[in-house]
Amino acid sequence: MDTMEKIEQSRENLMRSLKSVIEDTEKMLENTAQQAGDGFKNAKAKLESTLDDARWELGRLEDAVVGKTKDAMECTDRYVKANPWQAVGIGAAVGVLVGMLMSRK
Repeated sequence: MDTMEKIEQSRENLMRSLKSVIEDTEKMLENTAQQAGDGFKNAKAKLESTLDDARWELGRLEDAVVGKTKDAMECTDRYVKANPWQAVGIGAAVGVLVGMLMSRK
């Protein structure tokens, strides 16, 4: 697994974990709606605010990742169109490497 795959996998794990935390927190807030007391109400309000911030930040991160991915795709597309034979050569070299790695197993 190369560095980019590890980064992508880590990002996906982080996003999945953050979504899970948000969902679990929402369920907890729903289940504790009957609790009374000013201290609990203040804590609940603070938690809801933090949860809203986390949702916003998660959305912002997803937008940033999508934007960077589109930029990388456009850059690759321009390179391939400007240098088609080099792109074919790179693709062939990668294919040979993958074939060699697969034949070792």
